[in-house]
This record gives sequence, C-alpha cells and structure tokens, in this order.
Amino acid sequence: MTQRPAAAGRCRMDGTCCMTNLTSHDALVVVDVQRDFLPGGALGIQDGDKIVPILAGYVAQFHARGLPIFITRDWHPPDHCSFRDQGGPWPVHCIAGSPGSLPPPNFQPPVSAVTIYKAIDQDKEAYSTLQGTPLDRHLRALKVRRLFIGGLATDYCVLNTVKDALGLGYDVCVLMDGIKAVNLHPDDGRNAEEAMLHLGAVPVRLESLAV
Repeated sequence: MTQRPAAAGRCRMDGTCCMTNLTSHDALVVVDVQRDFLPGGALGIQDGDKIVPILAGYVAQFHARGLPIFITRDWHPPDHCSFRDQGGPWPVHCIAGSPGSLPPPNFQPPVSAVTIYKAIDQDKEAYSTLQGTPLDRHLRALKVRRLFIGGLATDYCVLNTVKDALGLGYDVCVLMDGIKAVNLHPDDGRNAEEAMLHLGAVPVRLESLAV
C-alpha cells in the first residue's frame, strides 16, 4: 500500500494533535464496543472500559452536528472459524445476539447511528469493518470523504479498518484517546498506532475537535 501524506495543518511533526474542524463530508466509525471486549468479557481488553466515555463524547459531537455515525459489531455464529475450537486464535466471543455481543449500558448511540455487523460467516474472518460489509456503500452514498475511526482493538479491527479505508481512498483520522489494544505481544498496540500514522492516518483527540 502506498504511504499517504498526513492532512496538512491537522497534526504536528511529533504526532501530537492540533485542532480539527468537522465538515459535512466526515463520518464517525466506532469499532466493536461490545461487552465481550471489555474487562470481564470473554476477550476482555485491559482498560478497554476507559475509552467508552471518550467514544461516547465523539458520538455526541458528531450527533450534535448531524454527521453520520456508524457502530460496528462482531456478530459471530457459534462455530466461527476464529474460535479456538475451530482452529482459530481466539476464545468464543460475540456470538450473534448474546449478551457479550451487545454494547455496555454506558454506550448507547443515538437511533440515527447505523450498526454494521461483521464476521458473520462461519468460514470467514473479518477484522476490518469494510470487509464483507455494506459500510463502504453507505459512505459513498452519503458522500463521505473522511473517517474518524476508534474503538477496539487497536492492533486488530481498528488497524485493519484504517488500512482498508485508506486503501479505498478515504482520509482517515485515528481517535488516539479512543482506542485500546489486545497486546498479545507487549508492543502490538504501539506498533499498530505507528503503522496507521505511517500510512497517512492523522491522530486526533476529543479535545482537538473544534466546537
């Protein structure tokens, strides 16, 4: 994939975040904020719960401006290929419709938000929210050009969503205060962040959104 230059004026050379103005061509994508990925869940991510109120803040900002919001969910069949019983790397998690597949009580997006279900086929893994889903078609129909992407987990579904979004020609902002990593290896999250920025994603934080 070709490296994309970071959007001018939106971040400093040291990677810290500058003020970012939202436009009518922006959309928010919140990846897999589901109970099974939070502490105590089947595949709980350390401190994953700490980003939930921050992501709710992004949702509030986009909703107040009438901008599109997409909420993605792993929505697995009981025998999904990613599960250890099926030869995959992960414990059973996010079975479609199970309590663990649902968002926590403190993350309730507005009714206008669109839910995108992914990894719904037994024999197909899908870390990216743009793989095998209608998300790109929704975005094109809404004339979205820039995506703000955060959620769980930095080193898997967020990373792959950002890669695919850049590959499809979208500008991408990564919500640096709204991501957490699985960190099967200690540096996985940091390496994923560096990879996303190297490819041209722009780092943002909630306080950097211009009101």
